[in-house]
Amino acid sequence: MLGVMQDLYDAMLPGITARQAAYGESVAAELAEVADVDPGEPVKDRAGIEARVRELEGRGVDGLLVVMLTYGPAMRVARTLAHTPLPVCLANIQPVPDVTPVWDMGDLTYNQGIHGAQDTANAMVRAGRAFTVITDDWHGPSFRASVGEWARAAAAVTRWRELRVAVFGYAMNAMGDIRVDEHALLRALGPQVDALAPGALHRAAMAAPADAVDALIAAEDAQFEIDPRLSEQERVEHARMQLGAERVLRDGGYGAYSTHFGAIAEDGRFGRLPLAAASSLMAKGYGYGAEGDALTAALMSAAGTLLGETQFTEMYAMDFATDSILMSHMGEGNWRLARPDRPVRLIKRPLGIGGLGDPPTFLFQYAPGPATLATLVSLGGERFRLLVAEGEVLDTAELPHLEMPYGHFRPDSGVRDCMDAWLRLGGPHHQVLNPGRRAHAWQLFSELAGLELAVI
Repeated sequence: MLGVMQDLYDAMLPGITARQAAYGESVAAELAEVADVDPGEPVKDRAGIEARVRELEGRGVDGLLVVMLTYGPAMRVARTLAHTPLPVCLANIQPVPDVTPVWDMGDLTYNQGIHGAQDTANAMVRAGRAFTVITDDWHGPSFRASVGEWARAAAAVTRWRELRVAVFGYAMNAMGDIRVDEHALLRALGPQVDALAPGALHRAAMAAPADAVDALIAAEDAQFEIDPRLSEQERVEHARMQLGAERVLRDGGYGAYSTHFGAIAEDGRFGRLPLAAASSLMAKGYGYGAEGDALTAALMSAAGTLLGETQFTEMYAMDFATDSILMSHMGEGNWRLARPDRPVRLIKRPLGIGGLGDPPTFLFQYAPGPATLATLVSLGGERFRLLVAEGEVLDTAELPHLEMPYGHFRPDSGVRDCMDAWLRLGGPHHQVLNPGRRAHAWQLFSELAGLELAVI
């Protein structure tokens, strides 16, 4: 928190600094359920304000919550708020929510933060600085909820700027909508994309300790329905690839990754594709994008911080009978988002793609309920567009011949209008899916990240 006031009132109201400092501490305590807020001491001049913000930047906080403890002139905060890399939220609040007949000049002074909020907001608008505003009674649940949502967006953006994405091998040839100028992505939004040799994955997989392999297989036995046709070799190879991939990502500081089946198959050292590994690494919180799609892998990582459990998916086919879209992919899916009333199965799955052995694959249906689909569009140069559609994952019967994670997503706008808009706006074919109607959270994220936003 940056708690702003000025020394103009000290002589008029002795003790005002301590009083307003206590107010700031009370606000921080009120927010304890949704964010870890350091209220700090009140700051009154430019030097103190700049020193406080430098301190917070050095500590690696996720965002800056600006609170006018009294009126504070904007020229004292203008330069700092214009240049800090921290996401900024201006909390337009005051100590007491109601004006009553007992108020005197002291009460007016204690509660006149709205002046400073207007002055400060004007300075940030002039500077072209993106920021969030929350006007509310700070005692109420709506204020906590709003700050909590902003705090998650701030954390997602701040961590996204430092994200490293690993791509094993290369991106799928001729697939255009996943392509991105990695330099532009780094400059504009922050995620860094590194190409890793498939050999790094193979060496890490072969080095996986036998007891770790046994422990992973035992954990799967306890949690999932295991296809009895799966051989010991198939399960051991899958476990080694999962453990190896996680080791490479952890040691390299990567929060997201992508593998392309062609790069794995053509390497010549792998027996099968790491589809089940991708599913379990998603369940562990790693962002993922198939076929070398670093852009969606990066967005999935941001969604994990912003919204929680996240599903990598793509639009497979339209189902006009239910006004929905069948969502799936080749075999990757976050099994933590499976419907709870049907078992998650680890199956032996024949797959001709890649020309390798049968890859163990998790099979489940997405949990029904409200959901939000999002994707990131590279528009060339440093322009990126976040495309969002709210809707519902339908409660549908099983598709007995489909051997990969799947679900039917019905967009609120209907399949026809949704897809017309999606295609006009350049929406690519890989997406992330999250439970709940979360367009507003994505709006906050896009504002803080500097993204164009289109909500269908």
